[in-house]
Amino acid sequence: MTSQNLPSQLRRGAVLVAGAGVSGLGAARVLAELGVPVTVADDNAAALDKVREATGEKATCISVAEAQQKAADWGLVVTSPGWRPDAPLLTTAQDAGVEVIGDVELAYLLDRAEVFGKPRTWLVVTGTNGKTTATGMLAAIMDADSARSGKRAQAVGNIGISLYDALSATPRIDILVAELSSFQLHWSEELTPDVGAVLNLAEDHIDWHGSFDAYAADKAKALSGENAVIGLGDEHVREIAQKLRDEGTLAKNTYGFSAEAPKDGEVGVLEGQLVAEGIGKQGSVDLASAEGIQPVGLAGVLDAAAAATVALVAGAAPESIAEGLAAYTVSGHRGAVVHSANGIDFIDNSKATNPHAADAALRGVDSVVWVAGGQLKGAEVDDLVRAHAPKLRAVVLLGIDRQLLADALAQHAPHVPVTVIDSTDPQEAMDAAVAAAVQHAVAGDTVLLAPAAASLDMYTGMAQRGDMFAAAAKNVQVR
Repeated sequence: MTSQNLPSQLRRGAVLVAGAGVSGLGAARVLAELGVPVTVADDNAAALDKVREATGEKATCISVAEAQQKAADWGLVVTSPGWRPDAPLLTTAQDAGVEVIGDVELAYLLDRAEVFGKPRTWLVVTGTNGKTTATGMLAAIMDADSARSGKRAQAVGNIGISLYDALSATPRIDILVAELSSFQLHWSEELTPDVGAVLNLAEDHIDWHGSFDAYAADKAKALSGENAVIGLGDEHVREIAQKLRDEGTLAKNTYGFSAEAPKDGEVGVLEGQLVAEGIGKQGSVDLASAEGIQPVGLAGVLDAAAAATVALVAGAAPESIAEGLAAYTVSGHRGAVVHSANGIDFIDNSKATNPHAADAALRGVDSVVWVAGGQLKGAEVDDLVRAHAPKLRAVVLLGIDRQLLADALAQHAPHVPVTVIDSTDPQEAMDAAVAAAVQHAVAGDTVLLAPAAASLDMYTGMAQRGDMFAAAAKNVQVR
């Protein structure tokens, strides 16, 4: 790492890092190592102590209020992604003419300035749902391809290791497979991926972004580079891509993926195979079986198609697709089969914390006993229930907004038996839900935890909710 070629943003004066969490600490550490004067603002004393230790006391630590009072003194503000755009410290700095960027943008600027040597290849994946799975699949494919290309790949961002650790790693990591959130993209302006993908778009984090259009616009920044990959089956993604095309800001080369037969420049599904049509130097190429992909169902197939498209555009050999997908294992709570008994599969998709994600999970099964409920946060569920009513053998509901789902089921699926669990004890409620589910399930059915809702009304997070579902599934007596 060298400080000889610092990007211009770091030559304007001292840098303020807003937030002392994981991303803030990482940014402060690399800036201190480069000799850039850095101050970290946070009101968490323990977090600031970690910053002092990680930077060898090179970083100054102050409160948020003190940083706001000195807002005009900074040459640059680097914010953690969770900080809202209307945070007073950030708006005060911007009003004073100070640029605010995110930690991902900082990493990109440092990489492009060759602070860590020759710039890396950036493969960016974003979307409302499925981005962790698609990113994991893509990293597995690029890792499988490394034996052919000689280039090491690593998942970074919201999965894998931090961007700063990846940039400074020895031996060198050549390809950064980055899962980026709308928050991280919001605070990026110069980030232009070598290949960027937007999988899908649905209402999410509207309180943070202010509107769906603003949320979609931030996601669309992933399509600003040389090559863009879009989810063809999602109308919102098609619309945002068309808007960028009309504005002349869409990537020069645009590719697509779907679960349909592919056209030129696409990856799709044909006769049970993932097939690429006219990508790179290839004509029509069979890549891998579309059957047996984990997570099961349409969502897993679409994630695999997205990963395959990005990989091919990035130069991976077609044979690396099947190798990578075979090596990939599903991350927790994203559609893995956690138990099977008497012909009944139990699938944990606790990560389906909104109706859009639950829709994708339900589309992947044929006959289902659905376990749902939690914090809907104002989300509408009528369309979700109406779309999947024909495949529901039964529904079990728990969580604070269980009655809202029960009302939608009564209106749109009156033929479906519904069990409502009123217990608010986390394990007791999940045990009762799974016990009720197996009373309805028969061989060939799936008992699917896809809550369509957040978990914090009863659980410490979606992971605990999924773990308790898996434990209950393994312990329940299946007749």
